[in-house]
Amino acid sequence: MASSNTSALSTLVFNGENYQVWAVKMKAYLRGLGLWQWVETERQIQPLGNNPTLNQIRAHEEEEAKAPRALSYIHAAVSEPIFTRIMACETPKDAWDKLKEMYLGSDRTRQMQILNLKRQFEVLRMKDNKFIKEYVDKLMEVVNKIRLLGEDLTDQRVVEKVLVSLPERFESKISSLEDSKDLTKISLAELVHAFQAQEQKRSMRQEESNEEAFLALQKRKASQGREKKQSGEK
Repeated sequence: MASSNTSALSTLVFNGENYQVWAVKMKAYLRGLGLWQWVETERQIQPLGNNPTLNQIRAHEEEEAKAPRALSYIHAAVSEPIFTRIMACETPKDAWDKLKEMYLGSDRTRQMQILNLKRQFEVLRMKDNKFIKEYVDKLMEVVNKIRLLGEDLTDQRVVEKVLVSLPERFESKISSLEDSKDLTKISLAELVHAFQAQEQKRSMRQEESNEEAFLALQKRKASQGREKKQSGEK
């Protein structure tokens, strides 16, 4: 069990980049070990009563070991240069808050980041020469950055954004979806699949049209060749 924990922790080492992503992964890791509550708050351990039993002593010792263990996992999950910045922190909460302050910034800074990302979210529009998946992937990149900063952006809001920011070629499909489904309950994945199906049909029709044009051109060239041959014989 210890070796598997060490192996999992080795993939979480924070080197100063993508703090928000690392914080989400590290939080989930510590929760899985039952240690996150010792990072989230400064927990006080109740002292043992008079004449404690052996089980009570063991349980008390286990509780006392959780905060140092959580701190040791945080130490192991950062690179050496970053460790030197938190090595003076005596509790896991102190170390976590120090990292958050250094790499996420103050509340004011974070709110400015959220505001800028929201502006970026609002102005995004799908270009007519792009595919729906490319556009949604780009949109979700902004959405995930907003969510990692602690701001709630619902899936329904993302669906609404997609519907109002698509090119004109999707209008007939949107009208069809409005007639057949409740768009306030449709998932983003379902919406993307519906538009991808339309793109595939459009692409197939374009290929057929191109093939017909090519065949017509070849037929015309062959006809012109026969006419030249007949003219030469005369």
